[in-house]
Amino acid sequence: MKQPMQNKLSLMGSVSLGTGVMIGAGIFVLMGQIAELVGEVFPLAFLAGAIVVGFSAYSYVKFSNAYPSSGGIAMFMRKAYGPGTLAGTYSLLMYVSMVIAESLVARTFGSYSMRLFDAENTALFVPLLGVLLIATAYLINMSGNKIIERTANITAVIKIAGIAVLAIGALAVAGFPPVETWGTTKNMTSAGGGFNFVAALALAILAFKGFTTITNQGADIVDPHRNLGRSIILSIGICTIIYTILALSVSSSLPVPEIIAAKDYALAAAAKPVFGKFGLLFTVILAIIATVSGLIASVFSASRMLAMLSNMKQMPHLHLRAKNPSLVLTVALAILLTIVFDLTRIASIGAIFYLIMDIAIHWGLFRHLLKETNAIAAIPIIAILLDIIILGTFLLLKYQNDPLVLIVSVIGFIAIFIAQRLFMITHTDSNGVMHMEMEMEMNENEGSMDMDDSDLGMDMADHAGKSKHHNMDKP
Repeated sequence: MKQPMQNKLSLMGSVSLGTGVMIGAGIFVLMGQIAELVGEVFPLAFLAGAIVVGFSAYSYVKFSNAYPSSGGIAMFMRKAYGPGTLAGTYSLLMYVSMVIAESLVARTFGSYSMRLFDAENTALFVPLLGVLLIATAYLINMSGNKIIERTANITAVIKIAGIAVLAIGALAVAGFPPVETWGTTKNMTSAGGGFNFVAALALAILAFKGFTTITNQGADIVDPHRNLGRSIILSIGICTIIYTILALSVSSSLPVPEIIAAKDYALAAAAKPVFGKFGLLFTVILAIIATVSGLIASVFSASRMLAMLSNMKQMPHLHLRAKNPSLVLTVALAILLTIVFDLTRIASIGAIFYLIMDIAIHWGLFRHLLKETNAIAAIPIIAILLDIIILGTFLLLKYQNDPLVLIVSVIGFIAIFIAQRLFMITHTDSNGVMHMEMEMEMNENEGSMDMDDSDLGMDMADHAGKSKHHNMDKP
């Protein structure tokens, strides 16, 4: 069912949702984790991460302008690799990374909220508060696009203004951090050197990955062929400025050892020495607003992507007895991850899954769709090389320090691949052709997931040829 024009997201609403996801957890919790890896140069890690994301975003902008849909990355994978196991596996990796990000946001909400109390049993209350936040995000998402957009617009203004006050105020009071010793041999060695810096970029990139949720707004935004790409660029630009200024202010107001000690609530810890108890309270409230809006936006995008995967026959049809089964499943998975994993491991697994999927996006654009999207070949190649270097370094770091992250990541990837392969076999005929024509409309209970009619027609016309051209799924 097509969204009525009056219910469509505006460009401002789209940017608000994108920045809402990015700021929701990226800056509030990853600041301390990155500082733990690289020491006092952590502001540079955010800036370097923004440069890497700039190359990466090029592929998403080109895909979004050419093939806007609610499926977002799932549609991009289908266009690049054809319907089948590869497209489904990479798409589900992105979906899982989005759900992981939701649990990261939920845990961040719990960690900051606990700063308001003197409770000692944070191991219980942090996930409990996170689960309550996810439940709230579910209720708001059930209310419709306009409620989501109004919430995103209001909280985006509060977050950006609040963080600007916090960052500029800290710099005014504490002064600009001494940068003359950054990068010296002694400091870099004590912080793990260049190796740790490159590995930390995986987490810095994760702080920006919320921009990818904008690609799922194709059926929900006004003039998607133009506004999706614009929204991606604007969201990344806004967050780059915010992250850099805020990282510098934290560096100026709190020594690195103290930032690391309070890594799950680093901004709150950094505000207290400069602004006192008021600063702590202000930061906690700001973090709560940011994480609430971030989770609402992330659940909005992830549930629509899951519904499109079902519509594209990349996964079984959702038969849950609920008004919006994709939303229910997304929320249930986010709650499970919030209960099981801590913040550091959630962030690490999410970064690994995202970088693998990101490489697949760039390769799909370079190998199959350069002409269709009018893309420049060199840019996705540069993005692939940067991703491979960062992912390889991060995997080696986790192998040395926390191998459980690698074990969970490998098991997760294999499980997704096998499940996709088995499902593809169920609708592949004796000639090796998969019958995956997408439905023209989805049930209203699954949300508004329609693509442009031209995209649907193209998919249904060339689906058999695509299946044979990218023949990776023939049993």
